[in-house]
Amino acid sequence: MTPRPATPSAIPSKLTVNFVLPYASELSAKEVDMVIVPATTGQMGVLPGHVPTIAELKPGILSVHEGNDVTKYFLSSGFALIHANSVADIIAVEAVPVDRLDPALVQKGLADFTQKLGSATTDLEKAEAQIGVDVHSAMNSAITG
Repeated sequence: MTPRPATPSAIPSKLTVNFVLPYASELSAKEVDMVIVPATTGQMGVLPGHVPTIAELKPGILSVHEGNDVTKYFLSSGFALIHANSVADIIAVEAVPVDRLDPALVQKGLADFTQKLGSATTDLEKAEAQIGVDVHSAMNSAITG
């Protein structure tokens, strides 16, 4: 087993972020000021020097802060691994920049899944419809701010 990376004696001024999807690397060793991840326990801000953490991610917004610039991605789910050396690995199943979400399609998807949830008869149909409602509701919140 490989030993843990050493904890730096001083807190770095930047957080190094790796943001990956199964099919692409969105950010690789990107130095930023802060990220905010949609953890299942609530929004979690991560700054340089953050305590090592593993967080499960729920549908929501990943915000990447670089000075005055903020880039926002909608994530479906995943994990964030925060290391003692101020490196954050964010692994998502699906992600899209928030500005690429189509509000009309999100509303249609929400309406469709809400209707499916109301007419579902099996546990599987109910679970699939509930996931659709949850994801589309989170996307709608991402768009409307």
